[in-house]
Amino acid sequence: MTAKKIIRQLHLWLGLVSGLVVLVVTLSGAVLVFEKELEPLTSPSLYYVQPGAQRLPIDSLKKQAERFNPAMKLVRVEMEPHAANRTMLFFGKEGTVTWMLAVNPYTGAVVRAADFEKRFFRILLNLHRYLLANELGKAVTGVCCLIFLVLVISGIVLWWPRRWKYFRQRIAIKWNGSFKRVVWDLHAVGGFYVHLVIFVIAFTGLTWSYKWFNNGIFLLFDGKPMVAYKAPANKVMQPGGAGFYERVYQQANQELAYKGSMVIQFPPSDSIAVTVTKESYEARITNVVDFIYYEQGTGNLLQKRLYKDQSTGMKVRRAVYPVHTGEIFGWPTKLLALLACLVAASLPVTGLLIWLKGARGSEPKQKVKCKKIVLHTLAEVNAARIK
Repeated sequence: MTAKKIIRQLHLWLGLVSGLVVLVVTLSGAVLVFEKELEPLTSPSLYYVQPGAQRLPIDSLKKQAERFNPAMKLVRVEMEPHAANRTMLFFGKEGTVTWMLAVNPYTGAVVRAADFEKRFFRILLNLHRYLLANELGKAVTGVCCLIFLVLVISGIVLWWPRRWKYFRQRIAIKWNGSFKRVVWDLHAVGGFYVHLVIFVIAFTGLTWSYKWFNNGIFLLFDGKPMVAYKAPANKVMQPGGAGFYERVYQQANQELAYKGSMVIQFPPSDSIAVTVTKESYEARITNVVDFIYYEQGTGNLLQKRLYKDQSTGMKVRRAVYPVHTGEIFGWPTKLLALLACLVAASLPVTGLLIWLKGARGSEPKQKVKCKKIVLHTLAEVNAARIK
């Protein structure tokens, strides 16, 4: 058996084993590419309000959220300082349930409350990463992700033409060909055009499947494991007083005076500083986030952890997510990721049809050749009979 036949068998059986998981993961991933754009459209009451004359202080909005469910402990608030028509989203824990409260920043009213884990896109993400089966599902998707990388590489080897004069046949779908030929072309030609993109998406996906891969990013670029960052301890212990979080918000906006989304983390204890993060919408790439830590009570600035000062490993790790989702350079790369995911979702289907129908790209040529041999043999037999 030749090397190419071995690779063909490997490609076939690995594809059959992982096909269903690949189909589920790629289809769910295609929808998740535009999660940030689609969710506000599907749940406008959760994100949009009619702008008012003046926004209420964050401390007042926090109290309103706490009154809505006294059994809940708030952990953070997310906001868009530049968008006057956006709600403030408070997140709180009640046992194992994470609540998401949309608060009107002008009236203080809780306009909507939702179980964070039961939102459509959260369920879809759970399906994408865990197949709705927790750690078992994570193990399955991780293995299938590795298999998919092998399939992409072996697929290119099988696609590669033996002679360059056949190259044009390998980059165009013969729509007027037989069903088998069209199916083979959809699989081989379609896979060829997106193979680099789907390889990168699958490769970066290993970050969430395996700790060794995530740690390897820091070892490769920093030469040492990832440094775990924690909010510093307060130097002075005193009550925050009225308007504390509003002051923190105003100070953070002055320190980070660019357009972007902001998150204020409410400390789990009185001894821990308040963490404020802001993602820049003005950076060349997405997921550029700065951290600032403020002392509880006094509001003194304790520490800055700016993106520009991060290690190379941390910057690469921050880029992994937008590369994986296609968000890295905005709409152009998102559309590219969407197209690649849809083509990748078609590969298990066309691959299964190829196996069931025996469709091979070289098969039509082989049939013609065999037909000529048979006709030539019959002609020789008839000539012998005439003699």
